[in-house]
Amino acid sequence: MFVEHLPDDRGQAHTLEAFTAALLLVTGLIFATQATAVTPLSASTSNQHVENQAEIAAGDLLATTEASGNLSAALLHYDNGSFVGATDGGGYAGIPPASHPLHDPLTEAFGDRQIAFDIDVYYPDDSSDGTGDVAMVDMGSPSDNAATASTRVTLYGDDRFGADDQHALAEDGPGRGYFADPVDGDGEVLYTVVEVRITAWQM
Repeated sequence: MFVEHLPDDRGQAHTLEAFTAALLLVTGLIFATQATAVTPLSASTSNQHVENQAEIAAGDLLATTEASGNLSAALLHYDNGSFVGATDGGGYAGIPPASHPLHDPLTEAFGDRQIAFDIDVYYPDDSSDGTGDVAMVDMGSPSDNAATASTRVTLYGDDRFGADDQHALAEDGPGRGYFADPVDGDGEVLYTVVEVRITAWQM
């Protein structure tokens, strides 16, 4: 006796469910691949944000310390060929000691943000390119996304320098190993004009 087998509706339903599940799996894999592909862009955006924040912090620090006189005081916190209290050659390897005029501003700006920084001072010099430089702070080599900010500071002949401000620039600057010489003559009025540059980057 011949019995006709009609299509099993439940079998077709299971097949359709399996196909739908496979389609969803493939779609999920494609989405995950695309999400992974934009990760470098997200990292780049994050780096740009860090760079912007570091640049703002460095610029604000220079502006506020210049206005308060702490920046000039930091430049004058120098004697016998090095910044006062420096243990790494002429400059500091990190945030200067508590007695330094920039200790508190630098701690507030960078200390709690895991941001490394260099502070370099450029001044007129008789060298071939006409510019000398000295590192006030050297925390290493900046990263590719480092930010910079700079300002100029005028130093006068009657400005006092040394650990206890015991020397005058015009009288004792060259003899006490101050990093910059007077730009014109004896420097009794204008001693020199320097550029202070902060380079900051995320550690």
